[in-house]
Amino acid sequence: MAKFNKKKDGDLPAVSTASLPDIVFMLLFFFMTVTTMKDSSLMVENTLPNATEVKKLEKKDRVLYIYVGKPTREYQKVFGTESKIQLNDKFAGVTEVGDFILQERAKKPQELQNLLTTAMKVDKNANMGLIADIKQELRKVNALKVNYTTYEGDAFRNLQ
Repeated sequence: MAKFNKKKDGDLPAVSTASLPDIVFMLLFFFMTVTTMKDSSLMVENTLPNATEVKKLEKKDRVLYIYVGKPTREYQKVFGTESKIQLNDKFAGVTEVGDFILQERAKKPQELQNLLTTAMKVDKNANMGLIADIKQELRKVNALKVNYTTYEGDAFRNLQ
């Protein structure tokens, strides 16, 4: 009779790396499609106030952002410490707000142009006179849907 010998060396078989490039490219394509790029870098200090009645904006593609606040340290040497308006990636004056809204509205599809909301991200220490001037410019170009971006929390903490 024949004897069957058992393998005595317990080495594991080599791992096949044939599917490794497929997995790497699948992950690469996944992250390329899911990742979003930042629209603009923040050039003003923007400590948002707290509010108790908060509602989240549903569709971000219908929102135009206006930032108001004191310039950050790197821009204070050039622009000073007074509150400034940031539109996309540049500082702007109050009179430029209307043109900015019209330009951004023109970039959107026709069916979305009447549904746009202007979101103002205003520093809690910003001058309210500047905000009133911005609102006047928004009225001139018929941008009447205005949203103030805040944090959810106790509104009395804004007084500190």
